[in-house]
Amino acid sequence: MYRYSVGIVTYNSKKEIGQLLSQLTSFFSPEECQVIILDNCSTDGTAEWVEQHYPTVTVLRSKENKGFGHGHNQIIKKIDSQYHAIVNPDINIQEDSIPKLCEYLDNHPEAVMVTPRILNEDGSEQFLPKRRPKIRYLLGGRLEKFGAPFSKWRAEYTMKNEKLTKPTPIDFCTGCFSVIRTDILKKLGGFDDDFFMYFEDADLTRRAQKYGEVLFCPVTSVTHLWERASSKSAHFLKIQISSMFLYFKKWRNDSQRASLPSNKDS
Repeated sequence: MYRYSVGIVTYNSKKEIGQLLSQLTSFFSPEECQVIILDNCSTDGTAEWVEQHYPTVTVLRSKENKGFGHGHNQIIKKIDSQYHAIVNPDINIQEDSIPKLCEYLDNHPEAVMVTPRILNEDGSEQFLPKRRPKIRYLLGGRLEKFGAPFSKWRAEYTMKNEKLTKPTPIDFCTGCFSVIRTDILKKLGGFDDDFFMYFEDADLTRRAQKYGEVLFCPVTSVTHLWERASSKSAHFLKIQISSMFLYFKKWRNDSQRASLPSNKDS
């Protein structure tokens, strides 16, 4: 069994993925860390390029693009590890990014899933959602440039104005970089394939909470080259809206546990 495994789903990610793979293969030996890529029918030669330059990385190919979660689920079937990192190809890691999070999980058996500080290239923090999705939060993300109340809603969604200097329970663990106990991930059956893209990470978080705590864990950080595709493309916006309705429909009758306290319920 590997100490770590890393799963990366790619779609035309040749320009972004090289730095991440260079880091992973430099920081970890092939015996310590299992790195698997699922290529979702890229047209830029991503899969071939990875195989040529990183022979220790396992490359899987999908015959059709069935989405982010489905791609990761093909990887999850192949992993044999203690801890699994779900990583976007546009992430850059530090040498301690994965080990520190796994060490935290070693020492806190009540925790099942963690995410670190996510930074922009300039070192500023990316404030990604940490509370469960609500309609007003999603409006806040799209309309925050117009000021209050939208900016207030977005800040509440991301817990931006809270001093998160130590590990803190959250209800939304971002899919761009998170680490989860592999046995729990397999019990959950991975992601829900019904989500093509967006909200599959919120859904996975919610299901993982059945087994223990999910935490924002600022013991380390990674850098995310974030593009927010849904704000730039009508196509991605349509996918996001479809996934939003799917998420709310799936969880509308849920009473497993209350969400994190906020100023006001919707």
